[in-house]
Amino acid sequence: MKRYLIPLAVFIVLVILLAAGLKNDPKYIPSPFIGKPAPEFDLPLLHQPQQQLKKADLMGQVWLLNVWASWCVSCRAEHEVVKRFVAMNIAPVYGLNYKDNPDDAKGWLNALGNPYKSSLMDIKGDVGIDWGVYGVPETFVIDKKGIVRYKQVGPLTNAIVDEKILPLLQTLNAEAD
Repeated sequence: MKRYLIPLAVFIVLVILLAAGLKNDPKYIPSPFIGKPAPEFDLPLLHQPQQQLKKADLMGQVWLLNVWASWCVSCRAEHEVVKRFVAMNIAPVYGLNYKDNPDDAKGWLNALGNPYKSSLMDIKGDVGIDWGVYGVPETFVIDKKGIVRYKQVGPLTNAIVDEKILPLLQTLNAEAD
C-alpha cells in the first residue's frame, strides 16, 4: 500500500504546481530593476553624436526610456502609440536605439516621425544589457530620483498607456522631490 501512496503524493504535488503555473501570465517577465536605481549610461545622441546624455542629466524629472530599433517590426507597431503619448506632454520620452545602424535609425525616424526628446545610440547593445533588455521594444518609467518604477516588455498599446503608465505618471509627478 505504501508503495502506491508515495507516487500518488508526488503526482498530486506536480498537478498542484502545474495548476499554479497555468494561472501565471506567460507574457509577464519580472524585472529585477523595479524599485531599484536605473543603470548608469553615458551615450552619444543619434542626431548629434558629438553630444552625450547620461542618467545624471535626467535626475529630478520623471521620464520614460523606450528601447527601439529600425529593424524591429513591433517597434513600428508601437510607434503611433509613443507619438500619441508624447503629444500628451506628461513626461519626456528618450529613445534607446538598440543595436542599430545610425543611418537606418535616422531614416526610420524621418519616415515615421520622431517622438523622442533625444535618442541615444547603443550600437553594441551594452547599455541594453545593463538595463536587462530581453528584446525590442521595451519601455521603462523612471522617477525623479532615478528609480525604475515600471517596465513594459513588448510594444506599448493605448490600453497599457491609459491603464498603467498614465496613472503611474500622475502619482510620480505629484510626489515631492
